[in-house]
Amino acid sequence: MAVKLGDKLPSFTLNDQNGKAISIDQFIGKKNIVIYFYPKDETSICTAEAQGFRDVYPEFLALDSVIIGISSDSESSHHQFAQHHQLPFILLSDPDKKIETLFAVPKDLFGFISGRVTYIINKKGMVIGLFDHAFSAQKHINSALKSLKVEQKKFNK
Repeated sequence: MAVKLGDKLPSFTLNDQNGKAISIDQFIGKKNIVIYFYPKDETSICTAEAQGFRDVYPEFLALDSVIIGISSDSESSHHQFAQHHQLPFILLSDPDKKIETLFAVPKDLFGFISGRVTYIINKKGMVIGLFDHAFSAQKHINSALKSLKVEQKKFNK
């Protein structure tokens, strides 16, 4: 069953680019969470997306948010990718695609490659934004920022 708008974020734990087990539950109640699923490290659109998140990272920090990228690439691949592009956020390795399956991330047009989906989760652990567009990395970033700014306005009222 796909994770949808309004759903509670399911619990999961994966290893990050440094081999450290990261439980998503550690952020609930403390941070907003942006989870973006992407197909592959060092590919053109995936690199543009990661660099885009990196370039506006201070804006996400100002919105009290953590960014987490997830793909089936290995921890070492993520480590090299993060180092190569100076990525200041978490990359999680999902080699068996269990979490991708849990979220029901769609495949690309031809069904061979994992899709590109971004989930925006508030501090309560509820999905407040969802963006699914395979070929527009920048739209994922803009959508995440917009959702978090709307959430912040609600919280500050």
